[in-house]
Amino acid sequence: MEQIVQTLILGIALGGVFALMGSGLSLVFGVMRIVNLAHPSLIIAGAYVTYWGFKLWGIDPLVMLPIAAIILAAIGVILYKLVFEKEAKSAKYSEMTVLLTFATAMIVEGALGGMFTNTQRVTSPDYATDAIFFGNVFIPTGQLYAGLASLVIIGALALFLKHSRFGNAIRATTQNRDAAELLGVNVNFVGIMSFAIGIGLAGAAGSLVSFVFSFFPAKHWEWIAVLMSLVVLGGMGSILGTVLASFMLSIVAAFVGAYFGSTWSSMTFFLALFLILLVRPQGLFGEKPELA
Repeated sequence: MEQIVQTLILGIALGGVFALMGSGLSLVFGVMRIVNLAHPSLIIAGAYVTYWGFKLWGIDPLVMLPIAAIILAAIGVILYKLVFEKEAKSAKYSEMTVLLTFATAMIVEGALGGMFTNTQRVTSPDYATDAIFFGNVFIPTGQLYAGLASLVIIGALALFLKHSRFGNAIRATTQNRDAAELLGVNVNFVGIMSFAIGIGLAGAAGSLVSFVFSFFPAKHWEWIAVLMSLVVLGGMGSILGTVLASFMLSIVAAFVGAYFGSTWSSMTFFLALFLILLVRPQGLFGEKPELA
């Protein structure tokens, strides 16, 4: 029983982190219809920003989180203006953005490798290695703080999207871009800012990742299938779906890892992605495509 409770706790904690990692990806797809393959590499960039803030100046990763988010959001604006804006009206927009985000991921990886080498790193505040014990059951404080911080950020994002004027514009654009434009929404500005927010969320996730996982420039390749499985299961563009899928798959992966080994734990996400695409490609909250 204790093993079950322990595994459930770890799955929930990591589910919060994965939810934040996937939320930015889901937001960008919902508004811009961009499958951003560079998203995991930008999470790694956020992790490096946090790592060096801690290493050089002793700034706590949780304090570095908004700094990393702002830096990555600014990079997101630059990326959008340089790479994606002129492709927005292209007849082959979807195909081009996949190729462009793949190329961007390679460039980010190369830049990080050139600046920081391929050495594995991890941010190590005191709480990252501490734990809270309840009898024989323990909660790693690093994962606990990361999970709670993720939920706070996702909650703030949900409130922003639901109750702010700009959040309503984002939701309207997500639901029907053409109709939103007819109603006076500046969909180009919404696109730029949504992309910036999505990449900012990647930076925030990177801060948490920096003390939960070890990382190096090429680590992002391990996360592409993981994040895609979360976004696809939840429904492409549905942040709520991504959050629920993150907890579901993280808990399942935690139990698989506990009883069958870490290799099979990773396979959980790959198998889930395959089965989702086969059985319910629209995901939990996505709309079923209409046949022409």
